[in-house]
Amino acid sequence: MPGLGTSFGRGGATTYQQDLQNSDCIVIEGSNMAECHPVGFQWVMEAKARGATVIHVDPRYTRTSALADIHVPLRVGTDIAFLGGIINHVLQNEKYFREYVVNYTNAPNILREGFQDTEDLDGVFSGFDREGRTYSTGSWQYEGAQVQAASGKRDQQYEKLQEKHSRGESAGSGGPSGAEGRPQRDETLQHPRCVFQVLKKHYARYTPEMVEQICGIPQELFLKVCRALVDNSGRDRTSEFVYAVGWTQHTVGVQYIRAAAVLQLLLGNMGRPGGGIMALRGHASIQGSTDIPTLFNILPGYIPMPHAHADEDLDSFIEGERADKGFWTEMRAYTVSLLKAWYGAAATPENDFCFGHLPRLTGSHSTYETVHAQREGTCTGYFLLGENPAVGSANAAMQRLGMANLDWLVVRDFSLIESATWWKDGPEIESGELRTEDIGTEVFFLPAAAHTEKDGSFTNTQRMLQYHHQAVEPPGDARSELWFMFHLGRIVREKLAGSTDPRDRPILDLTWDYPTKGRIAEPEAEAVLAEINGYDGEGRPLASYEQLEEDGSTACGCWIYCGVYADGINQADRRKPAKEQDWVANQWGWAWPANRRVLYNRASADPDGKPWSERKALVWWDEDSATWTGHDIPDFDAHMSPWHRPPEDATGGEALSGVDPFIMQSDGKGWLFAVAGLADGPLPTHYEPQESPFDNLLYGQQRNPARQVLPPGDHNRYHPTGSAPGSDVFPFAVTTYRLTEHHTAGGMSRGLPYLAELQPEMFCEVSPELARLRGLEHLGWATVVTARAAIEARVLVTERMTPLTVQGRTLHQVGLPYHWGGNGLTTGDAANELSHQSLDPNVHIQEVKALTCDIRPGRRPRGPARGALVREYQERAGITEQTGTEI
Repeated sequence: MPGLGTSFGRGGATTYQQDLQNSDCIVIEGSNMAECHPVGFQWVMEAKARGATVIHVDPRYTRTSALADIHVPLRVGTDIAFLGGIINHVLQNEKYFREYVVNYTNAPNILREGFQDTEDLDGVFSGFDREGRTYSTGSWQYEGAQVQAASGKRDQQYEKLQEKHSRGESAGSGGPSGAEGRPQRDETLQHPRCVFQVLKKHYARYTPEMVEQICGIPQELFLKVCRALVDNSGRDRTSEFVYAVGWTQHTVGVQYIRAAAVLQLLLGNMGRPGGGIMALRGHASIQGSTDIPTLFNILPGYIPMPHAHADEDLDSFIEGERADKGFWTEMRAYTVSLLKAWYGAAATPENDFCFGHLPRLTGSHSTYETVHAQREGTCTGYFLLGENPAVGSANAAMQRLGMANLDWLVVRDFSLIESATWWKDGPEIESGELRTEDIGTEVFFLPAAAHTEKDGSFTNTQRMLQYHHQAVEPPGDARSELWFMFHLGRIVREKLAGSTDPRDRPILDLTWDYPTKGRIAEPEAEAVLAEINGYDGEGRPLASYEQLEEDGSTACGCWIYCGVYADGINQADRRKPAKEQDWVANQWGWAWPANRRVLYNRASADPDGKPWSERKALVWWDEDSATWTGHDIPDFDAHMSPWHRPPEDATGGEALSGVDPFIMQSDGKGWLFAVAGLADGPLPTHYEPQESPFDNLLYGQQRNPARQVLPPGDHNRYHPTGSAPGSDVFPFAVTTYRLTEHHTAGGMSRGLPYLAELQPEMFCEVSPELARLRGLEHLGWATVVTARAAIEARVLVTERMTPLTVQGRTLHQVGLPYHWGGNGLTTGDAANELSHQSLDPNVHIQEVKALTCDIRPGRRPRGPARGALVREYQERAGITEQTGTEI
């Protein structure tokens, strides 16, 4: 989310899948869209039928590759070198959309004198604290201004504002963004410290020759991609990037997305039909689970979670987080309305609207830190709702060992997944590392209802809410999440009734009066959606977040969703046929914010408000009516003319000008250079993965210096990397992926006979060359080994895995689907047994798309011998607790 958020102001997909048909060039990278998002892929095929060029960049030749015009195999973990090479091509050959870049990006802004680039410091930026592995971003700021980020990390980032701001773990869509002062600009783009020139210097060494050496991509193939992109971008043509977890699950995952954002801004593809960046989500409501979050570090609508600062009241929290310019100026209204939705009459001005009831962060509490807290005994109880970490999370053994140290564990799922049964049949039981009779964890399994068995809404990959209605009653004891949470809360509140203990007030003061229906007293999902939408003091539904007040007269459960229940009508339930509306189809469901389908669409018009071309018209300024109009709902102040220029003392939305399309940014511009908000640098920079067979050719700094390395311990050892002694013990690259026939960790699909028959066994994909090198037989068995575990898989020998020439030698790559585990009709070892816990520092996501391994013929050892094999590899590689933890 911070990759898009820091670049543009919001972390959601910038466009919608149907708009892919309007693209002239589509680059799919970090995704096998045809197999993993087949319904959305129809719009890629429609674009191709209309003449678009489709490019697939992926280590494997997949069904997406087969339908693309160009397939580019690359080494796993090297996408920034590839994208940086394209950026360099665009800059050196002056293929950027100059008028767009000058007016709509921060390219003309001049940086402070103290900024130093990776070119100056051999792979790190100025402000790096080697001992703390963190950056101070003061030197990244503009000359003449102090800027906050719209999303991302905001803790102790600002030297000047350090006392004022209590920035914390926060990331996502349009988090608070502000600025003090006005940056100095050079619209000729010639000043040596302007962002444009810094960008040119940063990427100057990302040449086609360097791309070939790092990524293994032949220069002519690389240049073919460059030509396709630049030829299909500009006034009359647009290109789009599409990505999924193939980009996010890296120690530099956020910077992958930032690199695409830089390209799309240079080429003028943002906010326009057939342009933008489509972030594909893997579930029906992954986007919804960040909007109304299951994340530890944000509140609904990307309001930052308060930190455990002493004596912090609502005023100081708002003062530390709000912005002075742009739409986050109204953060108090958003926050107070949220508190009123949660605490109702109990939330008053006199008690800070119950702000003191909110929990406080004491640091990062991601899923991986939680595992270590379990092992340390500080986390003693755990709810698993729709997750299967025993096989689905990085370093699965650590997940199981953490759960083995709990007092209690609640698992809600459709079937008895591995996370519910590891205590009696997990790999550690087989190896003897754990004994069932010694495990003190009390496990409660509660069956879950499927989406067909409950009402509710999904927020899909393009920020669109769609409402679904219950088709059948859930069987037996199965219940919806809404039922579970509501009745758990009801029972807890009943047990606490009459308590005078202050710590119980946050629970007792909650509004918990949702109507229920039917035999099992199912809460009304539509009533919850109405509360999320918000209402005024008379109980009337709100139509826009602009109606929210800071005095407690409005309540709203998620400010960015305000309008989904406008006029008392469930807008998410709309299903107007396509033939009855235009091609934007904004009467099908409802998209946040304000039902806009293409974000930043002011950029689809030139500075005077006219479409860049009629072919790519989306919204434009209507001089006669003095409003923005068009096919989509303008993502802009509807009455702000293109010639509006704010006075120096302007605040809020009025502080933006009529040529500032990125309205959630403090300066209204798309950020080529991230002045703040990111933990690992203002510009995407190529670093090798945590584990790599190669040295970094660009810098002395091998890996992301700010990456999050969790304690290695006995079960989280890291490999030597590059030319370090012992790295040849794990000579091959390995990546994980998903299949059409199975879903996520397999709990929803391995128990279904038809899907189990279609994909009956865990397998590994290897090239014919690697098969010969290691003596692997097609359909035979192979054992894949890392310093964490050894797993077995059937061998699929295929030319789809192309050996690459990297730095003068051949690299072989191994592909592993990640859907298997010990339960179900088709069983097998989990790919996540092999992975480590080294994380992206911005979002704490695991690196499972670029590991190293060894592969050998035959089945893995059983019992204690499996662990002995892993230890033997560790000893041969000379691995210690310090290996791989170096900066």
